[in-house]
Amino acid sequence: MINILLVEDHKIVRNGVRSLLEKDPGFNITGEAANGIDILQMLDAGTEADIILADINMPGLSGLELIAELKKTTHKAKVIVLTMLDHERYVAKAFKAGAMGYLLKNTGPDELIFAIKHVHTGGKYLFSELAVKLLDRLSNGRDIMILDNPSDIDFSKRETEILTLIAEGFTNQEIADKLFTSKRTIEGHRQSMIDKTGTRNTAALVRFALLNGVIS
Repeated sequence: MINILLVEDHKIVRNGVRSLLEKDPGFNITGEAANGIDILQMLDAGTEADIILADINMPGLSGLELIAELKKTTHKAKVIVLTMLDHERYVAKAFKAGAMGYLLKNTGPDELIFAIKHVHTGGKYLFSELAVKLLDRLSNGRDIMILDNPSDIDFSKRETEILTLIAEGFTNQEIADKLFTSKRTIEGHRQSMIDKTGTRNTAALVRFALLNGVIS
């Protein structure tokens, strides 16, 4: 029997997932909550859990923050992220934080059940559509630039400001006007960041910054 905790702030979604999982005789839903804080309290109170299905964006304590807090405890529950966020940046952050699975909320019943059982036996699982998407990017020669430790590259506050404006589509001159500096200074910062990250051009620089959480 696999004991499962559900943590999702949308009750309709939570009820739907619960209804689906209760049809499998191998699953036991031991509790549910709308945020990570309540889940931690339930675990501390003795609620059993082998698997925690958790959204990323939740009030109080997000799914990734929940994973971080679990690492500080003796609880052994494995976390599977169940979210609407399908960007590879979130996938990378989740697995780096310690998630054992990553599923989208449009996952079919069979895949959801398989993923839970697979993770319970010690594996990791990535939603099939996302896996295909990442493989397609790689097969077409588009590198997925996600660093193991992006903090190794130090961006100044001004560089982060410039990166954000670049990502929003502003030109060098428009950024210079907004930051009360010269166009040449902005161009210098832009080139410095390209050199610092090893990216090939501005588009690659922005993508690098997004994937590694430098800007959002």
